[in-house]
Amino acid sequence: MTTIVQTTTGSGPLAGLRVVEMGQLLAGPFCGQMLGDMGADVIKIEDPAKGDPLRQWGRQLPKGQSLWWAVVGRNKRSVTLNLREPEAQDLARKLLSSADVLIENFRPGTMERWGLGYDELQQLNPRLIMVRVSGFGQDGPYSQRAGYGAIGEAMGGLRYVVGDPSTPPSRVGISIGDTLAALFATIGALAALREREISGRGQIVDSSIYEAVLGVMESLVPEWQISGYQRERTGAILPNVAPSNIYPTSDGKWVLIAANQDTVFGRLATAIGRPELASDPRYASHGARGEHQAELDGIVAEYTSTQTAEDLEASLESHGVPAGKIFRPVDMLADPQYQARESIISVDHPVLGPVSMQNVFPKLSRTAGTVRWPGPELGQHTEEVLAGIGITDTELSRLREKGLA
Repeated sequence: MTTIVQTTTGSGPLAGLRVVEMGQLLAGPFCGQMLGDMGADVIKIEDPAKGDPLRQWGRQLPKGQSLWWAVVGRNKRSVTLNLREPEAQDLARKLLSSADVLIENFRPGTMERWGLGYDELQQLNPRLIMVRVSGFGQDGPYSQRAGYGAIGEAMGGLRYVVGDPSTPPSRVGISIGDTLAALFATIGALAALREREISGRGQIVDSSIYEAVLGVMESLVPEWQISGYQRERTGAILPNVAPSNIYPTSDGKWVLIAANQDTVFGRLATAIGRPELASDPRYASHGARGEHQAELDGIVAEYTSTQTAEDLEASLESHGVPAGKIFRPVDMLADPQYQARESIISVDHPVLGPVSMQNVFPKLSRTAGTVRWPGPELGQHTEEVLAGIGITDTELSRLREKGLA
């Protein structure tokens, strides 16, 4: 595993761009992480009293350090400013006067109350792109509501279709609503940067959590609107597509097998020692297998339960059957595909030492993004960043005494 040590030199396709990140937790900061991964200089503004709450999040806090923050805060420079105070707001304006992108994920109206709304900032910097991430968007009857990822997942249609049909709607297992909103925000920022090359002007990118979730819900809406079909929770299976499920192994692991295509099912039948299944009328066609999905899953599971995950995967691969183990971190760290592509890297942390985390995705052939450092200490870069806009050490000391920086 490659160990990345800290470097202040940015590289990647966005090198030379300055991003100012305001807000906290995940939806906005994940957008900042992705832009920073691709080389942008991301200046994160945090409350001097406590910083981003994500610094304290996570089920494990070794040596008091949030591993979540180590990832989401990576490649960012931390500057402390109390944006509730006019003098700190003036400093923020100075930073924004030469910035390319501003990311904020406060409740709509907060930036305007601080005199940092887009109308004001556009007069200061007409090229500024303002990325606004929120629960419900910047307008509409719900815009002033507190917006959380879980609510966006519910309203966007995802929660209803996740889980087993015998249980209430389930959580995906990660903060998918927040990260989807960040992904759409990032796409919007890149699109706005491209358009700015033509017009010379910035604009607002308005990314809401519920709409980001809705955006990946496939044909959910027209299925209902045109045919009255309501998708329901189906657990691990895709109804009437078989065999395509997770199957147990003798060593207590799970392997996902996707063999629903006719020719692939024939190869699976041979692999499990039941070649006759391929010509059995109950399983010979896609439709027939769908009708007998449960019993076919039982046949496959009966066989997989006699095999270790490693042996099963090797056998299926040799027969040309798509399959893969259900990975946990221990599997990822040991997997040759992960290793060959350096999907996970080790980043030097000043307190924890080497920390394993995901690499930068997607990979670019000429101007690849990099992880230059993990999430910084609170206010670690305040002095150097504010010096860049003319703030002296004496002025910074005064600001700190007043709790402004």
